[in-house]
Amino acid sequence: MAFTFLSYFTLFAGVLLFAVGMYNADLELNEKGYYIAVMLLVIVGSILTQKVIRDNSEDDEIIAEQQRRLERNELAN
Repeated sequence: MAFTFLSYFTLFAGVLLFAVGMYNADLELNEKGYYIAVMLLVIVGSILTQKVIRDNSEDDEIIAEQQRRLERNELAN
């Protein structure tokens, strides 16, 4: 629970600080848009990477359980 809270807090703090930096930057509007798009892609990429890793570990557990069942069935026959 604490790790989840810390993760959300740092995500929102990072986005807030990035927004303040973009507001105060002396850049053209199209340059600011580029940096904002890159920031969004980085956030989406990190979330998707975490989900893929979590799903792969869950799949590994399911496959291991299926293999144990198959071994038990083969020993019983």
